[in-house]
This record gives sequence, C-alpha cells and structure tokens, in this order.
Amino acid sequence: MENTQSTRTAIIGAGPRGTSVLERLLAHASHRAEHRGGGSAVRLHIDVIDPYPAGPGHVWQPGQSRLFLMNTQSFYPTLIPEDPDLPAAVAGTTFDRWRERQQQDPLPSLTADERAELAVLGSNDFPSRAIYGRYLRSTLADLLAGAPDGVTIEFHETSALSVHPVGDGTFDVGLATGAAIRADSVVLALGHIPSRLNPEQRELLASAGQLGLRYLPPAVPADVDWAVIPAGEPVLVRGMGLNFFDTMVQLTEGRGGKFTAGGPAGRLEYEPSGQEPFIIAASRRGAPYRAKAALEGYYASSVTLRYLTEAALDRFEAAGIRPGFDHDLWPLLHRDTLWAYYSTLVRAQPGAVPDSAAFLAALEEALHPHAHSAANWEDAVDSVLAIHVGPRHRLDLPGLAAPLAGRTFASRAEQDAAVVEFLLDDARRSALGEDDPVKMAIGALHHGRAVLKTAVADGGITDESWVAGLRGWFESFVEGLASGPPALRSEQLAALARAGVVSFVGPDPKFGVDRKAGTFTAASPWVEGPPAAARTMVEALAPGNRVSANDSPLLQQLLKDGLVRSRHMMTAEGAPVQSTGLDVEPHPYRPLAANGSVTEGMYVLGLQLSSAQWGTAIAAEAHQPGTPAYRSGQRTLRDADEIAQAILGNA
Repeated sequence: MENTQSTRTAIIGAGPRGTSVLERLLAHASHRAEHRGGGSAVRLHIDVIDPYPAGPGHVWQPGQSRLFLMNTQSFYPTLIPEDPDLPAAVAGTTFDRWRERQQQDPLPSLTADERAELAVLGSNDFPSRAIYGRYLRSTLADLLAGAPDGVTIEFHETSALSVHPVGDGTFDVGLATGAAIRADSVVLALGHIPSRLNPEQRELLASAGQLGLRYLPPAVPADVDWAVIPAGEPVLVRGMGLNFFDTMVQLTEGRGGKFTAGGPAGRLEYEPSGQEPFIIAASRRGAPYRAKAALEGYYASSVTLRYLTEAALDRFEAAGIRPGFDHDLWPLLHRDTLWAYYSTLVRAQPGAVPDSAAFLAALEEALHPHAHSAANWEDAVDSVLAIHVGPRHRLDLPGLAAPLAGRTFASRAEQDAAVVEFLLDDARRSALGEDDPVKMAIGALHHGRAVLKTAVADGGITDESWVAGLRGWFESFVEGLASGPPALRSEQLAALARAGVVSFVGPDPKFGVDRKAGTFTAASPWVEGPPAAARTMVEALAPGNRVSANDSPLLQQLLKDGLVRSRHMMTAEGAPVQSTGLDVEPHPYRPLAANGSVTEGMYVLGLQLSSAQWGTAIAAEAHQPGTPAYRSGQRTLRDADEIAQAILGNA
C-alpha cells in the first residue's frame, strides 16, 4: 500500500547551508525509496525561502565582480558530502571536480567571463566568489533534476518575516509578499543577517549626514556601490582583514589600474589609471593579515599535530574533564606550534642550529606534556633554546601577529616603509611554503583550529575559557595569522604603497570627526605627524554576526515571541555574558525557547550556531575520510544530514 502521508518543511535561507539541507533531504528521500521498494516513495514538500536566488544565496552571487576571490583554493570547498557513512547525493560533486568538468565539457549556459576564468583555473588557484556561486547554481540545478519521486520543491524569492507555531505541531511562515506557508518543520539557515551598527558607527553615520561626508558601514563587498567613492580623494578604510583586500582591489584594479611584474627581480609594480582614490588603511595591528603559504593541500603535509590531537580530546572525555582553553587546550597547541617551527628550522636551514639532533631530542623532552608541570614546561623549553638556538632564529609568536608592536615612527612615510617591508617578507615566506619555519608554525595553528572546532562542537569547553580565551584573545590572534589572503594580495598591496596609492595609519588607531574641517580622522599614537583625514570612510568589515544586535525582522520576531533566545555564558567571576549566537540543544541543533524548553520542529544551521560551534563561517571542506581535520571539515554537511534525518523521521 502506498504511503500517502506528506511531510512539509520550510528552509529559510537558500545559500550554501540551506541548499545543503535541501541536498540532504533529497539524498535521504532517495535512499529510503530505494530500500522500501516500489510504491513507497517518501512524500515530501520543501519550501525554500530567500530573496536571493537559491544556491548562491546572498554572498555567492555569480554576477558579482570577478576581482572578489575566495579565501580558499579550488580543491577545498564543496556542497556535496564525501562521507561514505551518509546517503549518497542524488547528483553533484565537489567544486574542483565540477571545475575540471567545465574545462572538458563546459555548460552551454556559462558566460564568456565564466569560461575564461575556468579555462585557466587550477586546483591550487583561488577562484572568484562569482565562479563558486556559478558552481552552487549548477549543482542545485543537478539536484533538482535528480529529485526522487514524491518530492516537490517550491522556491519563494522573498523574505520570511515571521514564524508562528500553530498549536498542532506545525508552523505558519509569514512572507514579505503577505502570503503564509504552513510547515511541519522550519530550518533557520539565515547566513549573514543584517546587523545594527554599534554606537561608534551610528555616531559616524550621523556625523556624515550632518557634514555631508560619505560613510560606508560594514557590508558584504558585493553589495557596496564602489562608484560613490571619488577618484583622486583620500578614503579612510578601517580594517585590514579579508574585506580590506576586496576594497583595495575594487578601488584600484577595478578602476582600470594594472599590476605588472616589471620591477627588480620580477617584483610586482602598479600602473595607476588615474581613477583611484588615495586609500588610507587603518587597523589595530597596523598591518594586514599574513598571507597564506604556497601549499599543495589545505594543510601543510610536513606538519603533524603531536599534542593537540583527537586522541587528546578523547582522553579529556574519558577522564570526565570539560577542558578549558587556556589551561588545557592552548598549552597543547602551543607545543605543536613550537615543534613545527623548530623542526622546520632544522630541516630547511641546517646551519641555524649547530647540533640539530641533540637540540630536537632536548626540545621533544621539554615539550612532553608529562615531563614537566603545566607551570614550568615553557621554562624548560626556554632553557633548551638558550643552549641551542641563537636569538635571531627564535620564534616570537606574539610578534608574528603584531609585526609593528613596540616600534615608533617619525612619520607616516617611515611607517609605510615598514609595512611594505613586512608585506614583502611575508610574501617571500609564503613562496617558500613548507620550507619556511614561520609559515609552518602558522600551519600548526591553522591545523589546530580544526581540532579546536571538533573540541568545541563535540564536547564543549568551559564558558569562562570560551569568553576569556578562545574568543577573548585566540580568535583574533589566529585569524590574523592563518586566515589571510593569497600571497598575491600582499604583493599587490606592497606595490600600491610604493606607487603612492595606499598609505597606512599605524597601530592602535583612534578615529574621530573633525567638524571644523569636515573630515573623518584617524591617528596612531605610535606615528608622529598630523592625523589622516578624509571625507569618505569605509568600514572594511563584515556585518557583525551577533544575534542580539541583529536587524532581521524574522530573528527579532522569534526572540520577541520567545521561540529562540541568545546564549549567555558565565565568566570566571560568575558574571553572565551574552554570546554571539543562539542557545541551542544538539543534535541536531534546535533552538531553546525563552523558558529553556526546546522549540521542537525548528532547526538551526550555520552562523547562528556561533555559541555552540567555533568557526561557523568556514565553508565545508572537500576532504576524503581519513585526511586531516575530516571531522571538522565536513561538520556543516553532517549537521545538515542530521537535520534532514530529523525532518523525515518516520516519513
């Protein structure tokens, strides 16, 4: 007898995460139909709600500038899981395999620009965000074509404004069109939500309105109207993370300027078009993120974590210990970082350590977690270094993240020269790849992030260590080292500074408004001279991912009605601190209501899990099982799989 019971679910958010839930629903429906035999198709209707086209969603629009690059190479991202323990996808593959297929047999619908990019795009190259969006759109089309019998899908290119429980275990989802959708379950895959400006940003925006200035608040780069920034005038840019490089390239190469390898020893030079503004860049460190090393894979093959391992996490769990970051996890990763640096130093620079065998043996003994108490292992390491390694070759880990710390500059020109020197040195180290000790120390930190993601999501860490350690100092520290751009961007920035197109404010900048002069200002206490001034200011930052500061009508309604709540964590002093994400119950992740009960039938995936997971902005990784960080890399896809299983239940 045919099963006629129908399940209806609403996925709010049609970017990669919402599409992952859709993909997993199709995979499970197909898998169940195959194992039930004829006449037993799963009856499922899926409503997908997003004002942006499904697949790419908001961030990955295929029509955006091709100058905006992904922060990962072609071999890395995927929408399709590669876990053999999960039901096979009805269609689709990783981005890298899709790229190869388009080179051999391109889709007729590809534009000339898409064909041109794909023709020269390699596995180790950094794709544009636009071409990844094209992959997402293409993969969604393949999934829809392979949808099993009994599954229907309807896309609503509008916003969801509300979700209300009906009382019979179902929900009414209110749309901006005025229509409502009845659903048995709702998936919140909201991605980057609008965010309210902080008090300082609101003041800057108000001042801009009063004085006739231009203030561009945090935004997705593809949403910004870059044409409003006038050529030939100063523009103050706050932030030198990944969004800064998008700003930089759009205001230079995007305006007709050209980078050429015409300098000494092939050094990159910049030929201005005359349409550029004068970019004045400012950030807390005074220098941009360090560039990625040239590697054959996502992780350095020469770096193997010895201390912060999944086995170490298992030992904490077996002992009933909920680890603290500063006390339990960071000392292990710190050891791994030291070992990666000094073992690479010995291998790549043989003359740096005279008796390398004795040094490595002594270092290994000093690093052993049980050889010394937690209080003195660093002293033991320092003693070994004092005997074997000269000061010039020692690792200054804090200094890596703050290359200008402790320095003063007589002028901005002097400080600019120091930043250019840093950029060129960092690009040189990136080119050395696995033969550079600094980049391999960063490689250990990068690899350790994946283990930390697993530790946080699987077993959790103490609230106080999350607030004071992981989020308090480590997150910004490791992002500046391990989340940087391709090395080409560092070389381009150095070329722009030499060409007089970019200048830098200096570390610890203070921002303000000179009402008499009618300008924004920025000054560093470490750089002598007058403040930098401009009539235009750009916040080169992504919108804040804080549930409590959201500007989303849907999320505000859910919070107001008590269907969801933000998570509070306790500091070491016992004070509650509001965290960035929703309070959720795993697995799958379901929001907790204001009264602490689980909101059944509602699921959360992605950025709003930032209080239960760490690194939620990182895309799903195309790693094969058994490779480094597989559990971490495929976590989003496995979270989507758990949601799909829960939605289908006994369907």
